[in-house]
Amino acid sequence: MIYDKDNKEKRPVEHYTPLYEALEPREVMERCNVRFDPLRSEFLLRFMHIPYRIGFPRFYVKPEEENDLFSPLEAMPAAQLLVMRYLIEGRYTEPQGGFLTFREVPWGAVYTAPFDGRCIKRLAFTFGNKLGEFKRAMEKLGAVPLKLGDAAYEFELLDGLRLQFILWQGDDEFPPSSQILFSDNFPMAFTAEDMAVTGDVTISSLRAFAH
Repeated sequence: MIYDKDNKEKRPVEHYTPLYEALEPREVMERCNVRFDPLRSEFLLRFMHIPYRIGFPRFYVKPEEENDLFSPLEAMPAAQLLVMRYLIEGRYTEPQGGFLTFREVPWGAVYTAPFDGRCIKRLAFTFGNKLGEFKRAMEKLGAVPLKLGDAAYEFELLDGLRLQFILWQGDDEFPPSSQILFSDNFPMAFTAEDMAVTGDVTISSLRAFAH
């Protein structure tokens, strides 16, 4: 796992590494809906449309195939920590077809103000008046267009865990605005704090995919 000296991810990584190394792969497969390659000792999963191999018991990340796309799970320590925490603590459940605002998830109300600034407003001001870039990034993700707002897409973070990003363009009177919705199985997979990190990671990734 990559992080700069004194990076804010360093202490959590040091905490979670021994927990990760103690996992039982079969239990993780059943709990998290992921595959495991016993010959290579690697978990197999997709993150933002890209298939990865995740080393076990030593945590490392590598794309299953070489491609020219930005690789968020290789480039972003916060994304690596998110996946590590999912494999340690998360649980996959089948979605029921609904989507939730951040405020509607357990403990979401506590983190709503930081989430709005860190994710909702950031998404709006990054892409609210650049819908062409937003579309280009989403198409690279294999996202599904939605008939919502001025531009909207649905895409997977991990297999079966889906997000909807909705944008409304700004004008002379109003600034751009946005909404982020989570598939209704997200709260079993991640805490509210992790879901805020999810928003941060995906927006940063979209900025890279757009160029």
